[in-house]
Amino acid sequence: MLGTLRRIVQEVNAAKDLKAALTIIVQRVKEAMGSHVCSVYLLDPETNRFVLMATDGLNKRSIGKVSMAANEGLVGLVGTREEPLNLQNAADHPRYRYFAETGEERYASFLGAPIIHHRRVMGVLVIQQKENRQFDEGEEAFLVTMSAQLAGVIAHAEATGSIRGLGKQGKGVQEARFVGVQGSSGVAVGTALVRLPPADLEVVPDKQIADIDAEQALFQVALEAVRADMRALSSKLATQLRPEELALFDVYLMMLEDAALAGEITRVIATGQWAQGALRQVVSEHVKRFELMDDAYLRERASDVKDLGRRLLAYLQEAREEARVYPDNTILVSEELTPAMLGEVPEGKLVGLVSVLGSGNSHVAIFARAMGIPTVMGVVDLPYSKIDGIQLVVDGYHGEVFTNPSADLCAQYRAVVEEERQLFKGLEALRSLPCETLDGHRMPLWVNTGLLADVARAQERGAEGVGLYRSEVPFMMNERFPSEKEQLKIYREQLLAFHPLPVTMRSLDIGGDKALPYFPIKEENPFLGWRGIRVTLDHPEIFLVQTRAMLKASEGLNNLRILLPMISGTHELEEALHLIHRAWGEVRDEGVDIPLPPIGVMIEVPAAVYQVRELARQVDFLSVGSNDLTQYLLAVDRNNPRVADLYDFLHPAVLHALKLVVDGAHAEGKPVSICGEMAGDPSAAVLLMALGFDSLSMNATNLPKVKWLLRQISLSKARELLAQIMRIDNPHVIHSTLDLTLRNLGLGRVINPAATIQS
Repeated sequence: MLGTLRRIVQEVNAAKDLKAALTIIVQRVKEAMGSHVCSVYLLDPETNRFVLMATDGLNKRSIGKVSMAANEGLVGLVGTREEPLNLQNAADHPRYRYFAETGEERYASFLGAPIIHHRRVMGVLVIQQKENRQFDEGEEAFLVTMSAQLAGVIAHAEATGSIRGLGKQGKGVQEARFVGVQGSSGVAVGTALVRLPPADLEVVPDKQIADIDAEQALFQVALEAVRADMRALSSKLATQLRPEELALFDVYLMMLEDAALAGEITRVIATGQWAQGALRQVVSEHVKRFELMDDAYLRERASDVKDLGRRLLAYLQEAREEARVYPDNTILVSEELTPAMLGEVPEGKLVGLVSVLGSGNSHVAIFARAMGIPTVMGVVDLPYSKIDGIQLVVDGYHGEVFTNPSADLCAQYRAVVEEERQLFKGLEALRSLPCETLDGHRMPLWVNTGLLADVARAQERGAEGVGLYRSEVPFMMNERFPSEKEQLKIYREQLLAFHPLPVTMRSLDIGGDKALPYFPIKEENPFLGWRGIRVTLDHPEIFLVQTRAMLKASEGLNNLRILLPMISGTHELEEALHLIHRAWGEVRDEGVDIPLPPIGVMIEVPAAVYQVRELARQVDFLSVGSNDLTQYLLAVDRNNPRVADLYDFLHPAVLHALKLVVDGAHAEGKPVSICGEMAGDPSAAVLLMALGFDSLSMNATNLPKVKWLLRQISLSKARELLAQIMRIDNPHVIHSTLDLTLRNLGLGRVINPAATIQS
């Protein structure tokens, strides 16, 4: 059955739209299960009714007309119970409802399975038989497996239809919403410019062209270039391959003739389709035919057609590359954005970023935050190749993207953009003022840095120091491990830029979702694997070189603080301290007279929370990494959009863990700071101050908002609010209580400006 399942999913994936996909599903499932009827009912969210959208066996005239509410009929029962229903005689069931127009009175037995995608019931897949019989366990299991596999395919086809402005039944839709993870806060309204991965036929969009002759000429140039490549390859390998192997190149050349692939592609271009779309259409049809063949040799030929298609596409893309025009208010969209793509957009045109893959901690997300560009990452359900040139809204606060936004939604988000612009303009006056509460409590606000661009932004915002310098960023931008001299230069620039303010440099923190191209770490579970201090303790040569570079860079400045990531116990800390002392001794032996800088530990592993006093005794300060601590406490990968709604730094467990850390550090007389997204959230910052953190470190973009809010509240009021919050056991109630209290105090100005928009 696995081969059958794979073939059906493959065929459905290649369907041009939702209607075609559903037609294939009912035909193939009916064949595979030997049933008399197969039907798909999809849930219309506007009417909350299950609508018959495709059938093989029932009256086709009833498609789109027959529907039932969630509380009626057997289909409604399957959808609301969210589990399969297997009936020997459907008409005997009290929920059975008869629709004369379908002609289903002829069918006795019924088996239905819900189609569920990301917890959302999308519809019901049904098979029926004339005979009065119970479907067996194997048949039920196959239908359940089929519906689970098809859920994502249907969601993708539905999303593509929405992007084209069509609902499930061809009705117009205002907008479609796609959820990812936050990459960089803020909102943007603009025009999508899609960057396609090189030579990936599957993601080439359809595009109508006016100048058919020019497009045909473009294709002919690409065709001749590939023919020349094939001849050159054949000639080059003539002495290394047997004649029968060399004959493959002749087959390739024959495929490129007008009587074969080339002729079909030119005919599609003649209909007004651009060359890349015509190429995708023709190649995918041939590939599909080959892959469905039973003969293994012929199935293998599918890869030959794919290879030719990729070669032709590469030349076509190369010709188009030079002609790319970036509109005003460009929102750059790609399967996987790269920093190089950002750099190609003309200055002043880029307003937002959307990446199908990637995480909030990826290289691009770090760049985006440094540049203050609203970004959403990991939008896995977005059919991105279909959205070039259409209007988008990017909501970096909620990790949401809207395609074809309505005029009302655009107006609401544009108001947020303007509100933010005015807010930052007003907050500029705070730059030279201290972050001090109404009752005189002083709260130092530090910044997280990694790029040189972060320095200017931090200084513009009035940062009082660096709470986290991500030393892995220069490593990520290199093609090899940077030498001690190269590192020294980079660290010296950071220390000088902020002198005499303190700069906290975290030792190399790679692993998890931060890989170095020249030092790949492949693991089944990277977040619980070889990362942070675990890597550098296993490679003391890397750790010692970096520590020496940091120490030398601080000569005459003495504003360095060293921070150790991912410490899970005293044994790791002792080993790291030994290496730091060794590096310090080596540097002093070279004649560089510097004092040993303060050394701190990051509290980001739950084990460290419960050993906080033992760790604090051996170091000068502690720093909580709120992002990792939250994900480890809640067992939620914060970069996975499927569980993004479970990741919440205001979860009661996180707040109680933070209290343990602050109390433990202060009991040992050591200061404790916190960095990460939580520290940069103005509402959360109020609670962190009340918990007793000695400093907060955040992205420079968020610093003015946090400063404004903390200057408008008293420490006593913040503690009163914290006491109320700590008694609540539900994170959603915590959010609403915090939000409501601050808004009632007239402090809603800097709380998520997009929160009031109803999507």
